Amino acid sequence: MNSNSVDDKHKVFTEWVNQFGDALYSWAFFKTSDQAIAQDLVQETFVAGYKNLEKFQKASSPKTWLFSILKNKIIDHYRVLAKTMTSSNDIDNEAIQWFDENDRWIKEKRPTSWATTDRNLLDDPEFNSVLAGCIRNLPDSWSACVQLKYLGEKETDEICQELNITASNLWQILHRAELNLRNCLEINWFKA
Repeated sequence: MNSNSVDDKHKVFTEWVNQFGDALYSWAFFKTSDQAIAQDLVQETFVAGYKNLEKFQKASSPKTWLFSILKNKIIDHYRVLAKTMTSSNDIDNEAIQWFDENDRWIKEKRPTSWATTDRNLLDDPEFNSVLAGCIRNLPDSWSACVQLKYLGEKETDEICQELNITASNLWQILHRAELNLRNCLEINWFKA
């Protein structure tokens, strides 16, 4: 590679960093709820993009291409987190007890009715901040499953294969995570 092509590559990529860096960071932060992780993932995205610039087919826009790299970096991040998953017994020990010995709701733990409005809560930055905090408070393995399933929009089979868990284990984790998220949202959003 000659000096001019290296300079051209550097110039193009510098423009892309300036043009798309903030948008990539916002997306990574939305998906991870952690500034340092989001910054690292964006940096990894740009490094991977720079190294593989020759593979950019220009069939999509640079922004689309970079976002696809970032999406894979985010999924890899949660895959690594989930590989540290605890066993089912540990999950039972960590879970908040929601039901009595007859599998009925404990009165104090019953979900309350949420008043709804005409607006979509996911369009509300304040709600998203509370939701991100609730997700952060989950055990890492639970958070990883929630992120892969709902934010990464991965299929159950795909998640189970990546995390080397059974579908019933995944659904148990997701169910308990959902109960914890609902409780956290009730306390920090709906009753606040």
